[in-house]
Amino acid sequence: MCGIVAAAAQRDVAPILIAGLKALEYRGYDSAGIAIAEGDAIRRVRAKGKVREMEALYDADPLPGGTGIAHTRWATHGVPNETNAHPHVQGRVAIVHNGIIENYASLREELKARGRVFTSETDTEVMGALIDDLLSDGRSLREAVLAAVRQLEGAYAIAVLSLDEPGRVVGARRGCPLLVGIGIGENFLGSDAQALIKVTNRMMYLEEDDVVEITRESVQVFTLDGKPADRAAHESELSADAVERGEYRHYMQKEIFEQPRAVADTLEGRIGQHGVLPNIFGIDADPVLDRTKQIHIVACGTSYHAGMVAKYWIEELARLPVVVEVASEYRYRDVVVPEDTLFVAVSQSGETADTLAAMRESRRRGYLATFAICNVPESSVVRESDLRLMTRAGPEIGVASTKAFTTQLAAFALLALDLGRRRGLDHTRYLKLCKELQSLPRFIESALRIEPQIEELAEHFILKHNALFLGRGVQYPVALEGSLKLKEISYIHAEAYPAGELKHGPLALVDEDMPIVAVAPNGPLLDKLKSNLQEVRARGGELFVFADEHAEMDDTIEQGVMVRLESGGEFISPAVFTIPLQLLSYHVAVMRGTDVDQPRNLAKSVTVE
Repeated sequence: MCGIVAAAAQRDVAPILIAGLKALEYRGYDSAGIAIAEGDAIRRVRAKGKVREMEALYDADPLPGGTGIAHTRWATHGVPNETNAHPHVQGRVAIVHNGIIENYASLREELKARGRVFTSETDTEVMGALIDDLLSDGRSLREAVLAAVRQLEGAYAIAVLSLDEPGRVVGARRGCPLLVGIGIGENFLGSDAQALIKVTNRMMYLEEDDVVEITRESVQVFTLDGKPADRAAHESELSADAVERGEYRHYMQKEIFEQPRAVADTLEGRIGQHGVLPNIFGIDADPVLDRTKQIHIVACGTSYHAGMVAKYWIEELARLPVVVEVASEYRYRDVVVPEDTLFVAVSQSGETADTLAAMRESRRRGYLATFAICNVPESSVVRESDLRLMTRAGPEIGVASTKAFTTQLAAFALLALDLGRRRGLDHTRYLKLCKELQSLPRFIESALRIEPQIEELAEHFILKHNALFLGRGVQYPVALEGSLKLKEISYIHAEAYPAGELKHGPLALVDEDMPIVAVAPNGPLLDKLKSNLQEVRARGGELFVFADEHAEMDDTIEQGVMVRLESGGEFISPAVFTIPLQLLSYHVAVMRGTDVDQPRNLAKSVTVE
């Protein structure tokens, strides 16, 4: 949550900082601000709302200067307004911050007792005051930041500048991402590579409890005890074009249509004519996977739904028991860990606070190993895991995940097939399913062609306030993901149920004003699902059925709105049937006039608990 950009350069940095904030708005957009150190003053511009609101104020009164920090906020401490917007200034220090400081209240009282006055409700301003207080003892800015972070409890990524040391920015991280962008005669800090890719593709990823000092000429990293540390620089594979919207109206629409390529990238070099290729999970994977007797999958939101699909696949193909946990609950539960249990963490960003904390907690609980499915190679989840599989989805700017979900499904499908092969899955069936998985990009492409039908269907939802999504078996998590997408971006209250649960309560909600969205692939549970849909029709419910082209439907169900598509086979159908649900949510949101890419109250990379 929240986005940080900072720069020390030979040129005016405000335009760079503002461009970086725009690339980071997916991380939060309640308020934004920049601060520039120039001469003997820190000048800043802050505004409630999106970066464009702050940019308009900046354009009216530009800030020259080669050293600056900037921030786009997702509110934690204090309501979204200009007063609580970052950067915060205390004395001769300006600071921006991502995360939550758990002991800020006691620190605030100590500082107030020493005469400090606070103007905001934030924990960030307390950190700024603490650092300024430590500077008064004759410390350098780096020494003051080191002394300050040793007193902090919680999670943070910060960037700090001081008028006492012009041309210098100090950053630090614990539990929240921060990286260095290395240029020629200029250096940068950012929450992720997307913020900096337009000015440099050389990145240095900071590790937990690192403190970094940048000037125009140098980058120095230190550990928490103040000792110098070596951190390797990498050439980012991200391109500037990858974070542009191009011909699409919204990033979400672009990312929906990128899914055939993204899934193909997930599978490339990992599956061939004779099945899943060796060593794709790491060279040390074989002993772990051969020994695994149970799997615990831990994730949040969309990634949790991907884990639920994986449970069906792994239990059927590998005959291994699988438990899927919401990460924020797992951390505080006394989990039973059977012998030889593999812990699987799933995260798009690899910095999701609850998932990362759960993975760290898993090490204390005696798991066989940790396995990460993630999109960001340099992320904390990936670096700290024993085994890993990168989804290769590329940057996802829209807050509502789309290609992250389908690429996670592709990654889980590879794992399920590999585990099945190790545990005696019939070889003929194994090869058939591998071939089916290889065809997934083509069937996603086919599903995208029905967008005109979906756009027409979406008109039925414009004035609705509620919706129910139904699925059976492995399609139940798909229904959950569809309902999440609709509520996230259209603000229509939506719930999902296994279709067989209708009669145990939800049927009471069904009337002519309640749209019922059902996923109906051509599988063994089709007849059961049709019976459930008949229950809906008998009570006047409005049916919207996404059905396999070969699925036979009763006449009464056909009287609802029916959309047919090629599923590509029962194994890959969850990923294929996800596509029309994404398109439905997107077009409903567009018609209702909501902010599709940046829905209210949300941010994408949730790096706070």
